[in-house]
Amino acid sequence: MSFKHITSRDNPIFKYQKKLADNSRERKAEGKTLLDGVHLIEAYLQTFGEPDLIIIPEGKSTLEASNLMQQLEHVSTIMFPTLMFAELTPVASSTGILAVVKTPVIELPDTPQFVLMLEDIQDPGNLGSMLRTAAAAGVQAVYLSKGCTDAWSPKALRGGQGAQFVLPIIENADLVAELQNFNGNSYATTMDGESLYSQDLSQATAFVMGNEGAGLREKTIANCTHKISIPMSQSNLAVESLNAAAAAAICLFERKRQNS
Repeated sequence: MSFKHITSRDNPIFKYQKKLADNSRERKAEGKTLLDGVHLIEAYLQTFGEPDLIIIPEGKSTLEASNLMQQLEHVSTIMFPTLMFAELTPVASSTGILAVVKTPVIELPDTPQFVLMLEDIQDPGNLGSMLRTAAAAGVQAVYLSKGCTDAWSPKALRGGQGAQFVLPIIENADLVAELQNFNGNSYATTMDGESLYSQDLSQATAFVMGNEGAGLREKTIANCTHKISIPMSQSNLAVESLNAAAAAAICLFERKRQNS
């Protein structure tokens, strides 16, 4: 495999990759993003074909990364010093391979029957985890409000572990408008709603989840057909609510359980 070895942070190629890693506007403008790790790159490869570029660090790669590089020997490859490579990866212990890819566009079904709507989710790891759970539970579309973090950031992609490659994701969505147009039951997750487990989830279902700290906006709640909560055990622990990703998992898989 031939590759270009770049050692200067002033090199325009490195600067471009750094912008892709750090800047959502740059990713949107270019229609590209960075994938970190063997699993994500293999998942992309199976569905969308070869990446545009491979990036590797100096030094010895893992066996999995080396095997993948052999499969992609015709793809242009850049090598950075270890510290420069570390500036591009979202994790401390990378598998030693990054890929620049075109951001996929997944077609939205005409009338999705099972959707997840997320309002102002800020943590990319949380968002990625919620998307991963949504894909596993059979969600057909995910709507992200304008205040949500970028679904295509390296950290969100890492958390999603390939979910973004199979889920239709609508970013910058007007959740109130989407709720008004949704032909089914919509469930706002709150602290004081009816129990999730008392709901009939056999019809078209939209779960609506809010910001990790502030929850859902009142206007969003008002446009849902139901307010629900997840019953929690009474204890001496000062636990007021569940992590957003944990709450999403419980709701989504309860719907899957009822329809199995």
